[in-house]
Formats: sequence, structure tokens, C-alpha cells
Amino acid sequence: MSLVAIGLNHRTAPLDLLERVTIGDADLPKALHSLQARPHLNEVVVLSTCNRIEVYADVEKFHGAYQDIRDALSELCHVMPEDFAHHLYAHYDTDAVRHVFGVASGLDSAVLGEHEVLGQVRRAWDLAHAEGVAGSSISPLFRHALEVGKRVRTETSIGRHITSVSQAAVEMASQRLGGLEGRSVLVLGAGEMGEGMVVALANAGVARTAIANRTWQNALDLAARVAGEAVRMSDLPGALARADLLLTSTGATSMIVESSDVADVMAQRAGRPLLIVDIAVPRDVDPAAARLDGVTLLDMDDLKAFADAGVRERQREVAAVRTIIDDEIERFLAYTSAREVAPLVSALHERAEQIRIAELERLAPKLAGLDERSRNAVEALTKGIVGKLLHDPTVRLKDAAGTPRGERLADTLSDLFEL
Repeated sequence: MSLVAIGLNHRTAPLDLLERVTIGDADLPKALHSLQARPHLNEVVVLSTCNRIEVYADVEKFHGAYQDIRDALSELCHVMPEDFAHHLYAHYDTDAVRHVFGVASGLDSAVLGEHEVLGQVRRAWDLAHAEGVAGSSISPLFRHALEVGKRVRTETSIGRHITSVSQAAVEMASQRLGGLEGRSVLVLGAGEMGEGMVVALANAGVARTAIANRTWQNALDLAARVAGEAVRMSDLPGALARADLLLTSTGATSMIVESSDVADVMAQRAGRPLLIVDIAVPRDVDPAAARLDGVTLLDMDDLKAFADAGVRERQREVAAVRTIIDDEIERFLAYTSAREVAPLVSALHERAEQIRIAELERLAPKLAGLDERSRNAVEALTKGIVGKLLHDPTVRLKDAAGTPRGERLADTLSDLFEL
């Protein structure tokens, strides 16, 4: 296994950079094929969310792979390498396994323990598999990461209370407004995050929930689920003028709400303040809107600070989660090591069987006089001798798999038996 995980996230890059180095859903298939075409990358998965952009790859050489991924991100996101390279982190082999297991467990999220990331990991792998760029080398890693994420949430309390970014956004807004009961809320975006915020609002006692989305049918469907109101994008200014709170998280690659749009809305509100919580990356709302009188604009940086303040109880579960991850890393490495040497072991046993059969055929004239019982005894005897001779080399090869000693043993067996 030669695996790398290279990317940047909310811990290593400021929000204004993170929203520049991002790949939208519509561009992910092209990005996957562009990455796989690089000389040092074999199989790839791209995880692109509001908190991170990461490339996982089965590679030929680490340094070559790092340069390939850095250059590909630069070209795909139209950002110069020197603008983001020093924010990149890189994990190799076992450290890369540990990283993706931690991501799937929610340890690396802006909201510790949040569950939305597990679905994001699954969709990233599903897309790479559907595009034919994730195969037998990298797929076992992601299959195992999903198992780890599920086990963590079953056996620990890491996901107790606030369990998603969207839920945290609603909770932060509620705290800022002194509660949401009787409030009018406009949600911009009907994707996964938007849906999560609408569901969280359903139990907050809001008086009115309006949902705007570029795809009208999606807005209608989500509004129907929560007895809300669908709003066309063309009617967004009027809906915003009536709202106490705007929650937004779309997949748009450019701003949807300009500062001038908010200024026009505020002129209609007769001094009523407006709270905007924008958790989209890239941001949906022009940051300059925060300078307008009566407007409070919160983004992912504010959400991270809010989540960090309430993390103490779940922080106690981190040690238990890391223990599970360590256990699962050991299990995964044992599986991959055995899988790597399996073809060699099979070839060794096949070669020995060919020799055994050839010797029996050579001696067939001398054995022709044997009765069936005696021939069966000779067959069992020769198979037993071969099996015992190969037992210790097979066990030692499997035990040493994945280590330098294992590589030496494998090379020696291949040379000795011409495998």
C-alpha cells in the first residue's frame, strides 16, 4: 500500500482561502479524471466539503504525488500554488489511514463528532468508484473508514447533543436571537446542509420557515416536508425583508447575495435588525454586508468558535474514539498485508503443485501396478509432504507482510521459485 492524503481544511487554512480552493459537485468528475491522469497517481478519491478539500490517492512516489496533487488543485481551482501550498497537510501510508478514519469519526470536523461527514465520505467514494478512478487499492480503505465511523458513533458518545454543522448553525442563531420561537426564518439552499437546518428549525418553534433554492422543485419538496413555504429566487428580496433570520448554505461557486442586495432589504425593514448565518464555502453572502447598520453576519469561522465553546463534554470521548481508530488501523493493515501477499502465496502453492503432479506423472509407469487404495495413499502422502514444506514459509511471509523483512522474503521466494 502506498497511500497519500493531501489537502487543506478549516484547521490549516483561513476561510477566504478555503473558499477559493474548492471544487463544486458539478466539477468533481472532471477533477477526478484530471487527477488520475497525473503520472504518479493511480487511484483517487476527492473529499470536498464546506470544511475541507482533500485528495486521497494510491501513488507511485510520495514526492511526485504531492507535486501532482498540488499542481492539479492549482489548475482546477485557478489558484497559484504559492497561495495555498504552505497550508497543505500531507499524510502517508499509515498516517493517511489514521487521518481518513479520524475524518469519518468526526474528530477532524468543525463540530466535533458531527455525523454529516460520514455521508460526505461515502458520497466521495461512491462518485470516485462510479467514475472508475477508485478500485481495488483505495476502495478497501474507504469501506473500512465507513465501518470505523459507524462503530465510533455506536460505541461512544462523541456525537451526543449537537451532531451536525447544520444543527450547530441553528443553535448558534438561536443563541444570538435569544431563541427562535415566533421568528420568521428564510433558508437559502435545499441541499444536505439546507435540509439539515430546516429539520433543526422544525423543533425550534419558529413561526414561519421559507425555503429558497435554485431548483424550484427541491424547494417545494423540502417545504412540504416541514409545512414551510417555498420561495422562488426571483422573490428572494421580498422574503428576506420579512425574515428575522437568514440561514444559507448552497453549493454555488459565487456569491448569491451581494452587499447592495442586503442594503436594499434593510431600507425596507424600518430599523428591524437582520441576522445572517452563512455556512457556505464559498460564501453565499458578501462579507461586506456585515458593515451595514442592523446586520449581523456570521460565517464558518464564527460557527467553529461556537462549536469549540460547547465541546468539553464530547471532548472526553476523544480518547475512546482514538482507541477505536488504533484498533481499526491494526485490523485494516493486517487485512491489506495479507491481501498483498495472497497472490504470491497462491503462486508458490501452485508452483509446488505443478512439480508434485509432474513427478507423479514421471513415475506413473512404476506406480501402474498399484491398486486404488495404494494410489490414494501416494496422492495423500505427496500432498502432505508439499503442504508441510510450504507451511512455515507461508506463515512467515504472511506475518512479515507490509514490513521491509516481508518484502525481502517475497523477493527471495519469487527468485527461488521463479514466481
